[in-house]
Amino acid sequence: MTFNAYLQILFYLVVLIGLAKPLGTYMARVFDGPPMFLDRVLGPIERAVYRLSGVDPQKGMTWRTYAVAMLLFNLFGLLAVYALQRLQGVLPLNPQGFAGVTPDSSFNTAVSFATNTNWQGYGGETTMSYLTQMCGLAVQNFVSAATGIAVLVALIRGIRQRSAEHIGNFWSDLTRSTLYILLPLSIGLALIQVSQGVVQNFSAYKTVSLVQPISYSSPVVDADGNPVLDEQGEPKTELVAVTEQTLPMGPAASQIAIKQLGTNGGGFFNVNSAHPFENPTPLSNFVELLAILLIGAALCYAFGAMVGDTRQGWALIAAMTIIFVAFLALCTWSEQQGTPQLAAAGADLMASDTHPGGNMEGKEARFGITNSALWATATTAASNGSVNSMHDSFTPLGGMVPMFLMQLGEVIFGGVGSGLYGMLMFVIVAVFIAGLMVGRTPEYLGKKIEAHEMKMASLVILIPCAIVLCFTAVAVVTPAALASRWNMGVHGFGEILYLYSSTGNNNGSAFAGIGANVPYYNLTGGLAMLFARYWLAIPVLAIAGSLSVKKAVPASPGTLPTHNSLFVVMLIGTVMIVGALTFIPALALGPIVEHLMMVQ
Repeated sequence: MTFNAYLQILFYLVVLIGLAKPLGTYMARVFDGPPMFLDRVLGPIERAVYRLSGVDPQKGMTWRTYAVAMLLFNLFGLLAVYALQRLQGVLPLNPQGFAGVTPDSSFNTAVSFATNTNWQGYGGETTMSYLTQMCGLAVQNFVSAATGIAVLVALIRGIRQRSAEHIGNFWSDLTRSTLYILLPLSIGLALIQVSQGVVQNFSAYKTVSLVQPISYSSPVVDADGNPVLDEQGEPKTELVAVTEQTLPMGPAASQIAIKQLGTNGGGFFNVNSAHPFENPTPLSNFVELLAILLIGAALCYAFGAMVGDTRQGWALIAAMTIIFVAFLALCTWSEQQGTPQLAAAGADLMASDTHPGGNMEGKEARFGITNSALWATATTAASNGSVNSMHDSFTPLGGMVPMFLMQLGEVIFGGVGSGLYGMLMFVIVAVFIAGLMVGRTPEYLGKKIEAHEMKMASLVILIPCAIVLCFTAVAVVTPAALASRWNMGVHGFGEILYLYSSTGNNNGSAFAGIGANVPYYNLTGGLAMLFARYWLAIPVLAIAGSLSVKKAVPASPGTLPTHNSLFVVMLIGTVMIVGALTFIPALALGPIVEHLMMVQ
């Protein structure tokens, strides 16, 4: 790695960790603390929401009632997004006149945005009307992220409460997450993005003249679309001159802000944050990249503040950061090394004292290798899924990094709310293992970890693993799945594995190389996203309810400290061992063997 790469990564981490404490303190006050300065502005709106919806925010819920409210709300959002897509051809704010989206694609997209996955099998600028983008996708970006925060807050209450039946009110947690956290941050980020040139309008698409007209050879076809042959029996071609291009417009900045902050990741345009209208400058790239991990890091500190011991939050941040930096270093190093084939192609450049530059395939020249690798690592450490480069063009080891980070369960910062409650499940497993080592009933923050908590935590950890491996195994022997695979061999297998690693962990990024907008992948991917979101959230709420009714256990000399460096190492080991035992065999069939073939 170069000095410039070290400097960029260090600056990013310093800013990220530096903002975690103030933002985390603020978020803890949103759910716990005294009135804040925003109460004067947003308080009347919050109270109006409660009155209109008939909600009593002070009325507590059991974990079952909380789970039912969460499921019903998300079901309503899923159906609303599905209906908007199907009917968009007859609805307003559709200047391009896009028709309704197909049923299978509508189902996949509705599930994707309701579950905070934001997997996209469509091209935004050629498929979705402005109304669908704003009232369907952008709204779900807010409320799906707020749902994750709400489930986390319920778990935190369960951990800290003493003999209490209720774990909070879902409607209150959802509303406060949206109004006081996601909305203000999104407005601020959107204003920065607009200042950098991100589009935000309702204009029809613009046709403009090219600064440098281009020409290309196009095959000649007859009236039936068949190629026309010349005297030698070869297909005829004709030279086509291109002097104009169409520029997509739309209310992009407002959706891009919440897509990053809410770890949603769904791009307004097809190529996501590689598009110059979504991410035009190095400054826009930095603030978007910062937004991906910002709330996830701050929630760790908020957790410590809410349980009355900020050292617990710093321990979680430390574990996440160590794993993140290790994988980031591997990805950046691998991309800067390039491949033997690129090295051979650059031999002439090397002879002229010009460095070939590593692997720049699929990367934006304005961002370079370091920012591309940093984005790829951050977006898959969080369950964000946005991209500013083509992951399919990464080197085998460089591409394995985002794949394996997803397979760890999206707990390295992870999704907004969901990442931290996933990591807390690993904490429960880690303290259980420690208890077995010393022959003592495990405890975490004064609560005994017993059989019920271990069963639920095991479900949260193992269900995504089963989803990824089972769906991948079925896909590689199913003709309908293989029919839209564009690459054969180990790389093709890696693309399928990446697809289900993404959908099975609610990430949303893609390796590409697969025609994913087909009925098979739309259906199976949608099911994977549903299972990965709700089969995890419900056991987490069950743990919250179980811990909430337990009495506190006084700390004793035998109590395992969960805030020191020893526990951080143990937590890292637990996460990595579970991930390695589960996925190394599959990775060995994909990127690992692809790397060995490349160097050979």
